[in-house]
Amino acid sequence: MDLKEQLKTLLIAELNLEDVRPEDIVDGDPLFVEGLGLDSLDAVELVMLLQKHFGIELKSMDEGRPAFASINSLAAFIEARQRT
Repeated sequence: MDLKEQLKTLLIAELNLEDVRPEDIVDGDPLFVEGLGLDSLDAVELVMLLQKHFGIELKSMDEGRPAFASINSLAAFIEARQRT
């Protein structure tokens, strides 16, 4: 399973997204509001998901905001952090 598919599966499971399948999530679509419909509480869960599954800690939400834009940006963020 590639990173984007893994992220989609984790988002659905960890955020309890009912009636959403990985194939329903478009890689470039927004994760918040008009896209997948996530909210600020989901952002906190995303921070914990990154730490739990990828060992990535965010020092502030400002650091994570660009990464949380889409599946594409989240995957790029994880890959960049894992290289360092």
